[in-house]
Amino acid sequence: MLVAGFPADAFGTNCYVVATAPGEQCVVVDPGIGVIDRLDALLAEHRLHPAAVLLTHGHLDHTFSVAPVCGARGITAYVHPDDRELLADPAKGLSMDLSQLFGGRLPYSEPEDVAELTDGATLALAGLEITVDHAPGHTGGSVLFRMPGAGSSWEAEQICLSGDVLFAGSIGRTDLPGGSMPAMVTSLREKILPLADDTVVLPGHGPATTIGRERASNPYLIEAADDGGARSTAPTRGW
Repeated sequence: MLVAGFPADAFGTNCYVVATAPGEQCVVVDPGIGVIDRLDALLAEHRLHPAAVLLTHGHLDHTFSVAPVCGARGITAYVHPDDRELLADPAKGLSMDLSQLFGGRLPYSEPEDVAELTDGATLALAGLEITVDHAPGHTGGSVLFRMPGAGSSWEAEQICLSGDVLFAGSIGRTDLPGGSMPAMVTSLREKILPLADDTVVLPGHGPATTIGRERASNPYLIEAADDGGARSTAPTRGW
């Protein structure tokens, strides 16, 4: 199994490619802002052929390049229906400050072919079996993508692409449109905490981690496990 990725220049959003092996089809996860050249180089390095684009949620820093990546290859973009409107109008997911930052300076287009993700579904794409877990809180349509990790560089039983639900040492912010701290706590308790400790987590920003490491040290997971409550200090990472 091949898993490779890199952080986008803008906002450090991690873009990943996942395949059964070099020279095969792959899925692209979260192609953000300014990633086209580096993504093309990564695909060429491993001789990969994208079969689909998977979006962990609808924020622009994760979706900006989805239309050119899909359009150049005639492939489908997958997103949860609760974030579907963000592909048509990304401004709906931005704070006032972020809206002012972007203004009208970044050209964006919606992908032509969009399929909606369902909680608990298993996607058969590029020879992979990918389980979808709806995990709202950062956005209404945030999801986790889980798949077997045997043969990966981590030799893990399971890999979880967590988007902006879970980071190393933190979680995604919940103060943007569509965010909810109570929903995030429920997602942590019902979707994250049941995962095995050796599950490798590949987040939307920052380094990889494991469920066991986060269970032991991440203050948001510790509090969710203790009483299901929300911390008084909300996270600010991701957008």
